[in-house]
Amino acid sequence: MAMKQGGFERKSKASDQIPSSSLADIAFLLLIFFMLTTVFRTERDRPIEWPAAEATEQIDEKRDNIMNIWLEGNGDVWINDRLTPMEQVSEIVAPEWQASGRRMVVSLRADANVPYMYVDMVQEQLQQAGAIYLVFATELERSMARERR
Repeated sequence: MAMKQGGFERKSKASDQIPSSSLADIAFLLLIFFMLTTVFRTERDRPIEWPAAEATEQIDEKRDNIMNIWLEGNGDVWINDRLTPMEQVSEIVAPEWQASGRRMVVSLRADANVPYMYVDMVQEQLQQAGAIYLVFATELERSMARERR
């Protein structure tokens, strides 16, 4: 060892650079972690009796541009998995309708045994919200959607 003014001299000095050899490994591990822990939101079906239909049309919209409104037999309205009072349907639909650039399709999924009075009330709320693209979902449309998946 070399002597330097009464002391020992270090052979290696601390580097002022950050080691980058393991950065790719760390990035890859973070990517795997986020892929495994991410939860994608799935739509929950409501327990309704689907109405029958002889014919139906396929909706050619992206899934993001379709709002499902569930109407149960007792008059309960569900929007985005939340129970919503009938009087507030237009207040919830109107901002979504505007944000979609007036392209959103409302899919009304009503129970086959729901009194028409409730269907009419939901339609009036949708008219107040300005949502003009309304589709009545049926058992035939539901079975076609399953076949596409």
